[in-house]
Amino acid sequence: MLFVCAQNRLRSPTAESIFRGVDGWEVASAGTNRDAEVPLSRDLLEWADVAVCMEKRHRDVLRQRFRGALPDNRILILGIPDEFEFMDAELIRQLRRLVPWRLEGVRPRPAGGGEGTG
Repeated sequence: MLFVCAQNRLRSPTAESIFRGVDGWEVASAGTNRDAEVPLSRDLLEWADVAVCMEKRHRDVLRQRFRGALPDNRILILGIPDEFEFMDAELIRQLRRLVPWRLEGVRPRPAGGGEGTG
């Protein structure tokens, strides 16, 4: 699972920190801005089973810049605005509430990167 925000300094690293070690998922984070701590790349998107974007604009950048790297049904939007510090208690609360709900029914992609039929 790849968490995505703009700078990869506050929201997505917080999500990576709190979901690291959740059984069955590997997590990483990246930012859409070119000067992000970890810039979003095609390699990261192809690695990810799912990209969890903090805002719609992050999904839009992902789609434009990395067309086809991850199918639309593997790009989720949480709707968490850029108004939190790293590890902010309210940010953690929102992530813990939204991420499991948004991931319901999402399964890891089949080996080999194929999308399968289901």
